[in-house]
Formats: sequence, structure tokens, C-alpha cells
Amino acid sequence: CFQISCQGATSITTFAVFLCDKIEPALRKAVFERTAKDIAEDMKGKFPDFKGNRANLEVCILRYLAEQENFEYFKQYLTSPKEFFQSYIERKVKSHCLDESRRLQKFLDSSLNLLYGNILLAVSFSSQIVKDRKDREDKISLWLDEFCRELTEVINLPRSELKGIEHQEVTDIEFLSRCWEQCPFCGAICTNTIQEHDGDHQLVFHRPQALTGFIWKGTDHLIIDICSSLVASNCRFRFPGRPWIPYKTYRDSGPPLSTWNILPDSSMQVYWKWFVSRFRTHLEGLFNGKFQGKGEIPEAWQRITKQEALSQLEQ
Repeated sequence: CFQISCQGATSITTFAVFLCDKIEPALRKAVFERTAKDIAEDMKGKFPDFKGNRANLEVCILRYLAEQENFEYFKQYLTSPKEFFQSYIERKVKSHCLDESRRLQKFLDSSLNLLYGNILLAVSFSSQIVKDRKDREDKISLWLDEFCRELTEVINLPRSELKGIEHQEVTDIEFLSRCWEQCPFCGAICTNTIQEHDGDHQLVFHRPQALTGFIWKGTDHLIIDICSSLVASNCRFRFPGRPWIPYKTYRDSGPPLSTWNILPDSSMQVYWKWFVSRFRTHLEGLFNGKFQGKGEIPEAWQRITKQEALSQLEQ
């Protein structure tokens, strides 16, 4: 057993105890990181939600919302999409890991056993190096150098930071690492997968502006048109405290619209036509508006079934 004398101390501290106190936080973080990766890989192979990219996950969330047919859930998704994504993922993870199969405990045990084995190998290897280097008097320093070097790939234990190491548990989720800017008109999320990306924000599909409470000038009629069709029209819009501006020159209004690239396109997802028709009363109450006049919901929208809306999502 190694023993070291702590400078300025009046007692001898057991080296093993000293080292374990420093390893514990780093080991805990390494266990959590490895367990999180193992759980993610396991769920990607078993859940359609996580088999593809973030766009695929959003389709699964929209399907879930339609199946639940609860307007409060839709409202949470529309107003706080990132938080809704996170809570959705957390529910899936908890359901998968905390059921009767005790998966979480098995994942943690597997990670801990693997890392424990790596530490034992590092101890053995470092001790052998010190034993072979009879010319070195600073055996403890040499042992620590070799020990940290051996663990570089598995545990974050910098040689220079063996004191006061405190690590936070891993909470980031891969699918949340993306741009979360929402279209100022319709609230849809930028499709760029890189946070703080270069260039403009953009979307594949915009949504009816009624989803964010936009109304036609001088009325309480909610707008059912989508942003990408309005930028090809002669209509105008105005944000509070700003002048009226043609949709065609929306960038002239300045940030945040000046950072968005909205291309003319009349394509609207069937899903949102179904949603507006199905929850028209809820939307009218939420935004204190009416689906009347230019905002009247077409009869064709009212005939769309939930199954038709879901089928279109899969395409």
C-alpha cells in the first residue's frame, strides 16, 4: 500500500484513499456518460422515434399528438417546442428504463463493471512501470503520470486536476442539439440541425399563421394561409410598434424576420389542415379570434380524417 505525506499536514494520508476520493467524481461522470450512450443506442434500435434524424422524431411527436387528440398537449408543443421535445424523450426513456425489467440498473452495472476493470488494469500497469523504473525516486509522481495516461480514453481524469474535481451529470440529449429558432409568423422550428448555424433559418413546410394568433387587418379573423404562400402575395403584415410591410419584402422589417429565408411555396401539410379544423374552437378561444371571412376554414379541410393526416406525415 502506497502512503504519501501531504505537504503542510500533520498526518500521513493513505495514498489509495486519497486517490479514490479524486477518482470518484470522474468515475461517476464516466458511468453516466457510458450508460447514456448505451441507453441511446438500445432505444435507437427498438423505437421508431429514435431510428432516424430529428425530423423523424418530430413526425413521431406529431403522430403522438394526433393520437392523444388533446389540445393542451398541442398548445405545449406549439408554444414551447424544445421543452416538449425534451419531456417527450424523457417519458420514453423512463418508460423504457424504469419498467419491471430493471434495464437502468443493468445498464449502470454494465458501465461500472467495465470502467472498474479499466481502472484495475491501469493500477496494475502503472505499478509495473514504477517497479521497472528503479532509477526514479519520484515514484508517486511517475505512478500518477502513467495511471492518468492509461485512463485517458475512458475517464476524464487530468493529471493536473487531481484535486477538487466536480463533474455534472450528463443531461444533454442528442436530438436537442440543433437550432430551435421558430418562424416569427407561424412558429415552426428551423430545420437546421446545427445550433447557431451560419446562414438563414429555413423550413421545409410552414404552418397556418392561425397557430400563432395572426389575424387579418381590421378584423378578428384568424389567418389560415401559410407564410410561404403569403410571401408570393400582395398582402401586408405588421408587428406591434412597426409599420405595415408587404410580405414580399418581409426582410425589411429587420430581426428576427431578416434572418429567415422564406421561399414562395403554396404547399401545406394535410396534418395542419386537419388540426385547424379539428381544434378550431380551441384556437378561437386561445387567440380570441374567429375563423371567418378570409380566415374561413374550407369545407375540404373539414372532410380530412385523422388517418389521412397521419398518412401524409409518413410520406
